[in-house]
Amino acid sequence: MTRVLYVDDEPDIREIAEMALSLDPHFEVRTAAGGTEALAMIQDWTPGLILLDVMMPCMDGPEVLSRLRADPSTAPIPVVFVTARAQRNEIQTFQTLDAIGVIAKPFDPMTLAAQVRSLL
Repeated sequence: MTRVLYVDDEPDIREIAEMALSLDPHFEVRTAAGGTEALAMIQDWTPGLILLDVMMPCMDGPEVLSRLRADPSTAPIPVVFVTARAQRNEIQTFQTLDAIGVIAKPFDPMTLAAQVRSLL
């Protein structure tokens, strides 16, 4: 069972992602509405993968990733950015930030779990 944390400031997108990923029996899914909530949640529930929206208020995805990498207890958690900004040069930039992949928004709920499995 892989614990997946989906972080996005949009409640509708969080709900769709949670439903789509929960259909896969190999995933235990939780969601967070932003970076601060995600970092707090990780203290008690360590995910095996974080799906992280890039553009969020207060703390954006790259900042959350930077904080994860700065803490030895969270540094090894793989992160996938989820973004509407999925142009080739932007994807390359996100990968230089130590993300293992990028999933474009809007994603297809029917194939999201398979996309996530392929990145693990």
